[in-house]
Amino acid sequence: MPGERVQFQLVVGLGNPGPDYAKTRHNAGFWWIDELARQLGASFNLDKRYHASIAQASVEGRRVHLVKPMNYMNNSGQGLAAVAKFYKIDPSRVLVAHDELDLPPGEVRVKRGGGHGGHNGLRDIVPRLGSKEFWRLRIGIGHPGHRSAVSGYVLKRAGSDDQQRIDEAIDIALRESTTLIDGDVNVATKAINGHRPGGL
Repeated sequence: MPGERVQFQLVVGLGNPGPDYAKTRHNAGFWWIDELARQLGASFNLDKRYHASIAQASVEGRRVHLVKPMNYMNNSGQGLAAVAKFYKIDPSRVLVAHDELDLPPGEVRVKRGGGHGGHNGLRDIVPRLGSKEFWRLRIGIGHPGHRSAVSGYVLKRAGSDDQQRIDEAIDIALRESTTLIDGDVNVATKAINGHRPGGL
């Protein structure tokens, strides 16, 4: 994808609403987009039409919609797809940030397309959006080691060392977020995907 430019119009962070879930691993997407909104001087407001909290941000003078689905992870696609449909946003211009079991804490990756990998948020988004070709910001949280333990694992807090690594990875992604959202996909992806835990 040499020189590829994709100016994202819809940027989404996945998580579960409410204080009981705020610090759990499954909310890594929320952590990133909350910090992104702060950096961009944008404020989230609940919009019941979309079952989501929405903020309007400006990136290099261009309007970008920031979205946090508010009807729990398993139904993340409902609000996202509604916003995309209303504003006529193509899936290729959608970026979704989410926790990633297949990456260790501290690693973060940008990719386009692919399956849901067992992630219930992505599992809901794909059919509602009608495409797999949206972009993902995958924030590593590690894996508990056995499939049966995943549900409990993602809904618990990370240990202090893992949390520090996750926070570092989010910081790396935040440094490159404006570059990524404004279209320099290759430049931002190289910086983000090249990060390793402890390499901040």
